[in-house]
Amino acid sequence: METQTKRAISLYTEASPNPNSLKFVASVMLIPEGVSRDYPDLESAKEAPLAAVLFKAFPYVTRVFYMSNFVTVTKTDNTDWFEVKGEVQQFIKEHLENGNALLTEEITQQDHAPVEGDTDVEVKIKGILDEYIRPAVEMDGGAIAFHSFVDGKVKVTLQGSCSGCPSSTVTLKAGIENLLKRMVPEVTEVEAEGV
Repeated sequence: METQTKRAISLYTEASPNPNSLKFVASVMLIPEGVSRDYPDLESAKEAPLAAVLFKAFPYVTRVFYMSNFVTVTKTDNTDWFEVKGEVQQFIKEHLENGNALLTEEITQQDHAPVEGDTDVEVKIKGILDEYIRPAVEMDGGAIAFHSFVDGKVKVTLQGSCSGCPSSTVTLKAGIENLLKRMVPEVTEVEAEGV
């Protein structure tokens, strides 16, 4: 993608429940609403130029997550945000102001939209995730995606600041599982995929 002319962008930070993750919020939309991208390492960021350069420029960066108008950056335990927040913020701001690409892939649809072949229960679960759970998780700098529903068990994928967050297990069981069990009687358990 070609570099465009420089544009003014405001960028501020918001804390997340995960002490190692910080949300960098832009004054413009970065990717389409309903789309998120999670990069747990440099290898996964082949189509994400900003994530790739963050991994290369800052050895303490362990995960980069994109959603609507923000980028969540996760750092190592032994790095203090107080010491590095300014340099990461300036780096992201300059990348965006210079018109450099965030993604090189083509986005064709929302990540969590119902797909052909979904059962009625899966459609209902996805609807509840979208309406009640996703907005709260996004405010914390992360995302939740439906993975599967088999024999009463819902599996979800946690992304961004929610991945590896100390409070994510409590949120998953006390919040998400209770809500889904109450609203969808077929649900007996919720767990995070890969945990």
